Amino acid sequence: MPPPAPIRDAATVILLRETPQGPSVLMGRRGARAAFMPSKYVFPGGALDPVDATVPFAAPLPAHHADRFGNKTGPLAACAIRELWEETGQILGRPADWPDAPPGWRGFARSGHRPDAAALVPVFRAVTPPGQSRRFDARFFLAPAERLASDPDDFTRAEDELAHLHWVPLARSDGLDLPRITQLALQELRARLDDPDPARPVPFFHGTMEQDTPL
Repeated sequence: MPPPAPIRDAATVILLRETPQGPSVLMGRRGARAAFMPSKYVFPGGALDPVDATVPFAAPLPAHHADRFGNKTGPLAACAIRELWEETGQILGRPADWPDAPPGWRGFARSGHRPDAAALVPVFRAVTPPGQSRRFDARFFLAPAERLASDPDDFTRAEDELAHLHWVPLARSDGLDLPRITQLALQELRARLDDPDPARPVPFFHGTMEQDTPL
């Protein structure tokens, strides 16, 4: 029997936008041959890279959110912004020169921006259930689309990891092929729209158990 897959730190961005169809979120479909969650619709996100801990923000996370995910909150916020850029071409940043950007961030730097974490709100955490080929301890950040420094409908700079990138109305999201964790994140988003209290606890889904954790 192969050993269980190691659990890797990861970060995800839920971008929220008001559209004529109501509140909508940016999602894309993973490839049919992807090793993890093939053909599923997901939010932009991916694994934490060690270099994410070295990134200088143009604006950091607000102080009251700075440790909601422990001492990795800052690097995870950077990871979320990087993955958003790589998978969608969207820029959560502020105009600034960044001549010494590290590997993995140079494309973002060439856009003329540094990452902006000020709009990120930690909202959800989930660990991939056992039995998957890959497992992640994923932290979900919410951000309003109006804080983007890019055209929210322009995905021409996206890498090819996600297909069919589009804004999905929350009212229609249940019609997509979604992983269980994504379904739970959407439930939490809807609850936050009804109750936007910034002190709201961050739910933590771990395996088959779910609980509210005051992070």
